[in-house]
Amino acid sequence: MSDPVRRPSLLECCGAAVGFVSGMARPRRPDERLLRSITNAGLPAVSATVTVTALPQTPRWVPTAAVVEGRFRPPRIANALTSFVIRHPEATFVVDPAVCRDAEHRAIAQLPAVLRVAVRPPADTIPTIDALGSIVPDFALPTHAHWDHVCGLLDLPNLPVHLHRPEHDWVMSGPVAPVGGVRDSLRDRPLIRYDLDGPPVLTFPRSHDLFGDASVTLVDLAGHTPGSIGILAHTPTGWILLAGDAAWHHLQIDDIRQKSAYPGYFADHNRDATYQTLHRLHLARPHIRIIPTHDHTAAQQL
Repeated sequence: MSDPVRRPSLLECCGAAVGFVSGMARPRRPDERLLRSITNAGLPAVSATVTVTALPQTPRWVPTAAVVEGRFRPPRIANALTSFVIRHPEATFVVDPAVCRDAEHRAIAQLPAVLRVAVRPPADTIPTIDALGSIVPDFALPTHAHWDHVCGLLDLPNLPVHLHRPEHDWVMSGPVAPVGGVRDSLRDRPLIRYDLDGPPVLTFPRSHDLFGDASVTLVDLAGHTPGSIGILAHTPTGWILLAGDAAWHHLQIDDIRQKSAYPGYFADHNRDATYQTLHRLHLARPHIRIIPTHDHTAAQQL
């Protein structure tokens, strides 16, 4: 039986509705003082390269204003539950194994009703295990533990998972799960918990060198969830940052616009911290290529 999940209160639902309407007219303004205070520690010295591939996925076209607060052009943008494969000389791993087979019953059913209509993917969404084809990953590395970043693990039993320790503690501790469709995916498999124990990288305050050669460096993108991370990969064509859900679309990063209050109010664990992370991503743009997990167009340009 699946774990009970915390349900939003009526007050929270009303707050999201009010925030959505007010954000349309008056989107949150960038924090100029914060922008001036952020320092750039530069990129790490690297001794290897990796390849990053976006697995095939079916997009869903959604109103831009439902993703980017106060943004109406273009009228619609392509949203997708994208997974990625990174090949390093020592291992091949899948980033954000997004979709399991029969996700409607195995994961989405655990979500609060107020969220299901907003997050339900197209009927022809490709399960991660099918998108992998002949690729056999050595492990999975989610950017964070929301259902649409770990649900695909249900079809990959015994696959080890690398998970940021604060993220693991947030999701797996306590009698009531903070988010739905997650614990079933993480149970009964090898879990390698890591800490961001390394120095600042670019505009991000903490890091973790996954292989010891800086080719895959995990950076702190906390806010969307307590342990959200980005995956900074050194490829033959330059640096790429898989940014998870710190932003849902590159327009948020370009314009420093937070997620629309519905569904962002329910998706972001800490809206203020998420907005601060957007500022850090905005300042890092000239040095790296940033790909939010759900930005279908950006992912397909890999």
